[in-house]
Amino acid sequence: MDNENWHWQEQGTAWKGVGIYHVTLTVPSREPLLGKLVIPDNDPKKAKVERTELGNALVDKLLSHPSYYPEVRILQFCLMPDHLHAILHVTRPMSTSIRLVVRSLWQGAKKLGKAYTLSIAPESDSGTTNKEEAFPFPVFTERPFIRPLSRHGQLDTMYHYIRMNPERLATKRLMPDFFRVQEGIEIAGRTYSGVGNADLLQLAKYIPVHVRSTMVDEAMHGDNQRLRDYMNGCVLAARQGAVLVSPFISQQEQAVMAVLLKEELPFIYIADNGFRDYYKPSAALFDAVVRKQVLILSPWEYDPHKKHVSRAECVAMNKMAEEICSLSFAPESDSGTINKDSN
Repeated sequence: MDNENWHWQEQGTAWKGVGIYHVTLTVPSREPLLGKLVIPDNDPKKAKVERTELGNALVDKLLSHPSYYPEVRILQFCLMPDHLHAILHVTRPMSTSIRLVVRSLWQGAKKLGKAYTLSIAPESDSGTTNKEEAFPFPVFTERPFIRPLSRHGQLDTMYHYIRMNPERLATKRLMPDFFRVQEGIEIAGRTYSGVGNADLLQLAKYIPVHVRSTMVDEAMHGDNQRLRDYMNGCVLAARQGAVLVSPFISQQEQAVMAVLLKEELPFIYIADNGFRDYYKPSAALFDAVVRKQVLILSPWEYDPHKKHVSRAECVAMNKMAEEICSLSFAPESDSGTINKDSN
């Protein structure tokens, strides 16, 4: 592959020094070639992945890598039916870079995938393998994902994320209606996609959460009374049965959402990006979906290149929250879409 195209991160990032990295290697077709999810007693906490022959070979390849790169330790890994997560620790500076270490793992995985493809290819009448009729898609053609873990708390968060992968996949399998993307949710002339509890659109009272910059400015100059009263008022309204609606952008708004999550109070979260294939909410929102306490809405298509939310998007999302809160619920239409129109 052309090295010009081999970039995971911004220019100027050091890849040869000490560091910790999260690596993911995925079967692009998402076929469960690496293992089978088993859910004993339909209990997600008991979920585990039984490895296939290809899955075992891939794990063996991963575990053998430190013998070639002694500077690298494997802190944790988790094999899922269609992907592999690993946390790699570079313990001392290397002569090569971590991206080339991961590329070596990828090349080895591609060889395993090719061997697997040929092993299941049908034989022709002459007894020879017909490669053109082999497995209908190649394995491990997608470049690995690699992300450095550099901020405080990221490693513990990633440990938890990887450890919870089987349980969360099992939960999605057992609660498909709440984790599938629901299309065509119409509210005040806008069409949203959503994940979570759409029944939250059937309740009686909605309140937007929008901390104004003037409140924050006052607090920064020593007068935080108006900000405190507003944030406390939002939480008290939620405790009294209101559904809070917001993109929860600012630190103060996120603090309100943290209370909602802790107290398991319902809310509607407006996301600044759409839902990719195989979408899975972040850990806190995932658990909130399981508890049926949140509906995540987005009017946009998913943009894989999006990194930051713009000022214009912030303004638009706050307007969406106000639109939702100003309207009353209308019954489900014959088409199965949810309509929320003005009185």
